[in-house]
Amino acid sequence: MKFSIDKKELFTVFKLQEEKLDSTLSPELKSELVSLQAQGVKNLILNLSETKYADSSGLSALLTGNRAYTENGGAFILSEVTSFVDKLLTISQLKNVLTVLATDEAAKDLILANSPSEEEE
Repeated sequence: MKFSIDKKELFTVFKLQEEKLDSTLSPELKSELVSLQAQGVKNLILNLSETKYADSSGLSALLTGNRAYTENGGAFILSEVTSFVDKLLTISQLKNVLTVLATDEAAKDLILANSPSEEEE
């Protein structure tokens, strides 16, 4: 599975560099997402700009990631979702469960807006 990771202080951007998110990749993606969370990543932005196809196992991997991060008070945001994947999320009604934003910047802004500032501590 090809991907890149850009770790920042408040969030990590995980860019999946695969055209298909299906049963051959889903177990590995689940493992990477859970592993990053175990390493202390609290907020994850999953960039799907290169992913043109997903199936039910791919959706399952996304739900696993969402559960891992949100159960621990973090954020799991999908960004730059392609039209096919967006339609699949809509049809499966997962847009009601997952946070989907148009760009990485919008996702970063949401995380920063929900992060306590040092002045509040």
